[in-house]
Amino acid sequence: CAELLLSGGAEVNVRMRDSRLTPLHVASRRGLDKHVELFLLYGADVLATNQEGETPLNAACSGAERPSEGARYLRVVQMLLEAGADPQTAGRKKHTPLHNACANCCPEIAHMLMQNGAKADVENSAGYTPMDCLLQVVEDYPDQHPEEIARSLLNHGAKPVSPKMLKLCAPSPATVEVLLNTFTQIPVCEWMDSLPTDIYEEHKSFFDLVKEQTGQPRSLQHLSRSVLRSQFGPRCLSVVSKLDIPGSVKDYLLLRPDRTLR
Repeated sequence: CAELLLSGGAEVNVRMRDSRLTPLHVASRRGLDKHVELFLLYGADVLATNQEGETPLNAACSGAERPSEGARYLRVVQMLLEAGADPQTAGRKKHTPLHNACANCCPEIAHMLMQNGAKADVENSAGYTPMDCLLQVVEDYPDQHPEEIARSLLNHGAKPVSPKMLKLCAPSPATVEVLLNTFTQIPVCEWMDSLPTDIYEEHKSFFDLVKEQTGQPRSLQHLSRSVLRSQFGPRCLSVVSKLDIPGSVKDYLLLRPDRTLR
């Protein structure tokens, strides 16, 4: 239907009167990849903003709420970026596409945004960074690999989180591990004393290891990693990817979790 309308002269960049939404906004928000492809073919404006100052890319990242639809939304985001969408564009509340991708726990989308220039440490009008948005939803998406988003954020320059925020990640020990490995010393994690029994029993060996190493000096290997990551800063992923070193060492430098604290 959309193709018939466009071929008959419909304006691809027509806007709704009050919301200022374009067809591309609507298709992106709903993850309609075929529509997005069609609208772009007809010259849809990927930089058009609605009344809230949001682009179709903002809309797509906001709409990707259901994991079962993640692949469609990923294709939409990729097409928009290839067509010139700006991943740094924020709406009136300064909420960027990356904030939305983290709030929806979409690892592939978050990584793609950062690979295309999204800033990992930008704050919205409420003072929340993309990492803050991720930590607030870890308990809702423990099986969606939130640790991969945390890794991507940290490897693109996000600052380590406050120790008190670690308790939000309890349902995802892999995320706890990634965040703990940004510290030169394991901080006191009093929240572990009140872990739900089922979570503690399922991941007992890891949480016992955290308790055992709390306050203890980290290994020279870990401290060396910390120094290198500090030197690389926001370029950590790009620099490490180019190093002529074994893949296992690259994974270690880039904080890939392995259920240990080396």
